[in-house]
Amino acid sequence: MYHRTDVHIGRRIRERRIAKGLSQAALAERLAITFQQVQKYESGANRVGGSRLWELSKALAVPVGYFFEGLDDSPTEAQAGVTPLSRQSLELARAINAVPEGEIKEQVIRLVKAFTRPG
Repeated sequence: MYHRTDVHIGRRIRERRIAKGLSQAALAERLAITFQQVQKYESGANRVGGSRLWELSKALAVPVGYFFEGLDDSPTEAQAGVTPLSRQSLELARAINAVPEGEIKEQVIRLVKAFTRPG
């Protein structure tokens, strides 16, 4: 069983990597490690050491504290009914954020919301 903190940090790495439009291989290249190592970090199978966390923060352009945001003594995400964002959700959010503010962006958001309505 993976440690809850390692899984949380891995999830934050994955979310930020996808938000930045990077593949695991591209992030691994920036860190001079293998993409398999990035996979292990993202799954929580391997713990991220302090120096590597620092390198990750620079590669992903976030403060080190970013990886710990949302981690506290509250119930686990599964217990709280929180579903981690999928890769598609993160990519959709990134794409919508790239659309200039205005009527088109609002219509895209309304269209996506319309797909979620039952019936």
